[in-house]
Amino acid sequence: MKVSQFMLFGIFFIGISTLEAQEKTSLTLTEAINMAWNKSNEVTLANTKVKSKKYELQSTKNNQYPDLKLSGQYQRLANASVNFKINQNASATQQALPVVDQLMIGQLNASLPVFSGFKIQNSIAAYENLYQAEMATASQTKEEIAVKVIDYYASLYKAQKTIELLKENQKSAQQRVKDFIELEKNGIIPRNDLLKSKLQTSKIQLSLDESNNNLKIINFYLVTLLKLNPNTKLFVREEDFVDFQMTNVPTNELPALENRKDLEALRFQGKASEANIKIAKGSYYPVIAIIGGYTALDLHNVIAVKNAMNIGVGISYDLSAILKNGTLVKLAESKFEEVQNSESMLTDYIKIQVKKAIEDYDLALKQSVVYGEAEEQSTENYRIVKDKYDNGLSDTNDLLEADVEQLSSKINKALAKANTIQKYYELLSVTGQLSQTFNVAQK
Repeated sequence: MKVSQFMLFGIFFIGISTLEAQEKTSLTLTEAINMAWNKSNEVTLANTKVKSKKYELQSTKNNQYPDLKLSGQYQRLANASVNFKINQNASATQQALPVVDQLMIGQLNASLPVFSGFKIQNSIAAYENLYQAEMATASQTKEEIAVKVIDYYASLYKAQKTIELLKENQKSAQQRVKDFIELEKNGIIPRNDLLKSKLQTSKIQLSLDESNNNLKIINFYLVTLLKLNPNTKLFVREEDFVDFQMTNVPTNELPALENRKDLEALRFQGKASEANIKIAKGSYYPVIAIIGGYTALDLHNVIAVKNAMNIGVGISYDLSAILKNGTLVKLAESKFEEVQNSESMLTDYIKIQVKKAIEDYDLALKQSVVYGEAEEQSTENYRIVKDKYDNGLSDTNDLLEADVEQLSSKINKALAKANTIQKYYELLSVTGQLSQTFNVAQK
């Protein structure tokens, strides 16, 4: 008996856990986007690349500081033969030579670059611009992730709304089948009308199954992007997505040319390429540095040197660079032209994107108005046809056709709201203002 009670308790607990794991979770669009920014692999990778560029910049800046090297040696000598050839007199009395069995050397050398053909300064400038370009690229990645979340969010809302309307229509269709069964039994309607109503119910069920399948797929895409539990069922409330005040709608490409982060990244890359040209030309100049050092030496039983300090100027000049460096300069100039061409291409593409986004948004607004009117017209048409059918003035085909049109218009009206918001966000994205909108919303 106790075992049975324990098993029942375990089954009950597992059932509760399963329900909790599949409990629907509601997130506002702002919450979903900020969650994606914090957890998505794409944004994490972009931020890591920014850190790498920051360290590369710091490493380049370190080249302007002095190099300081400390070295030391200890060598054990065996049976060293020492022959002093200075300060010796042939007639002098021969003396026993010292035993030389070890050598110790300690050195401290310093070098401070004074002039390197402006390579250090231009290298810092190049990496500074590459760092800025990487930050702009990271911001563009956030923009793209936000668009992806919006697309999934809109698709999820559309699927949920479609299922909701299909279920409502399914109930009325199933009730119609029940009514037609009784009417067919009493010989009031032919069997063919009953079959038509059943066929319509089957079509609604097929549409409902397809919509549920789409809902599951989109939900999985979104929870995977947000790094949520795969069993999480997201539910999009209408007020979280549709009821949104669309303000400051862009009307031209000027905001895009000012705010697009991918274009900004290319501009910084162009500045870095200019600095690389100067770096390549820097090889035509000599390298000058201030050098200094300290040396201590002890050759056992022979010589001891202490406080041997030195300071001076070192200069080096690569004569082969006069002949070889021209190719490197041309390569750097070619890279700069590549970036300039890429910037021009992207600018033209941005203009096309903005124009298309503006037209798509205007079309979505017009369609929303038309779908709203169509929904009112189809509802009134179904009411009239139903009244005629009840009075024997219309047949089953007219009734079912009016019902389908009414369902279609309701779905189109509901989806048109979400589509308008989606097109508005797409317009903000192509003009580089989407991330700003959600950053302000978060604050």
